[in-house]
Amino acid sequence: MAHTIKHKTKLLARIRRIKGQAEAVERALEAELGCTDVLMLVASMRGAINGLTAELMEDHIRHHVVNPDAEPDPERAKGAADLIEVVRTYLK
Repeated sequence: MAHTIKHKTKLLARIRRIKGQAEAVERALEAELGCTDVLMLVASMRGAINGLTAELMEDHIRHHVVNPDAEPDPERAKGAADLIEVVRTYLK
């Protein structure tokens, strides 16, 4: 079973929240809100997309590259854990 299918409910809930944020941006533009308000909404949406991307990448690393929690080689486990941390930091 693919990890995206395993976490399907959780991932779909995140996508639905992002969809709601996109609709809020659309409403703000239609209502001709100020650029600061629109930019804040877009920034929130970008943060949500980055969070989803980080989660998907971490799951991909753990399931298709190396799972640091199950890797017997301590050096490889640390390398995988470091990679996951870099991805999360980069996408913050």
